[in-house]
Amino acid sequence: MKLDRVLAVRNAKTIYRDGDRCVKVFNAEYSKADVLNEALNQARVEETGLSIPRIHEVTLIEGKWAIVSDYIRGKTLAQMMQEREDCRDRCLEQFVDLQLQVHAQRCPLLSNLKDKMRQKIEKADLDEAVCSDLHARLEDLPDLRCLCHGDFNPSNVIITQDGTPFILDWSHASQGDGGADAASTYLLFCLNGDMNGAVKYLELFCSKCNIKQQDVEKWMPIVAAARSVHGNARERGFLLPWVRNMEAE
Repeated sequence: MKLDRVLAVRNAKTIYRDGDRCVKVFNAEYSKADVLNEALNQARVEETGLSIPRIHEVTLIEGKWAIVSDYIRGKTLAQMMQEREDCRDRCLEQFVDLQLQVHAQRCPLLSNLKDKMRQKIEKADLDEAVCSDLHARLEDLPDLRCLCHGDFNPSNVIITQDGTPFILDWSHASQGDGGADAASTYLLFCLNGDMNGAVKYLELFCSKCNIKQQDVEKWMPIVAAARSVHGNARERGFLLPWVRNMEAE
């Protein structure tokens, strides 16, 4: 492999291009189980028929675990929205339509979203009373079986030259309520400083699903707590007030 072209550097991983392959190399301390689980998630989602990069192998490179998959040539929706202000609304609509295509799928071998949320709540930096309240709220929320991406944002959608959209990064995939996935996407827009985009996204998502915004908002404290577990200091500083301000609802 020729790992001489870096595509992205993220928390605990570096993504390279090697010809028509994309190589995601994890830091040496990264959990082997987490790497294998990410590859398994993506392989299972491949079986739905959605347009996603295909996994080719999981390997070791200089003692570090790596996932090798298709390299998808194109631009992310995030790039397209930044480059042309006049196409933001069209890109946002395509983005929501893609997320609804994801939610229309079933992938029964993936882990249960509510189970994952329960585990993350226990790991969050929250006092016992807040954790107890979050667990109680979680029990009252729908326990559905839609395919949920878990990190659905415009940077994880690539549009090829022929207009085909590909959805990347299935490491957080699970089966559950699409409203939880939408809550995560809303918070990701906010974390990126795009509050206007967050509002437009939520309005469009709820309109296309014919649901009330409150159905998504009920998930936000729980999703914020879950995302805070692996967030950096800035992200935790933004997310935890969403959890601690539950009493103000």
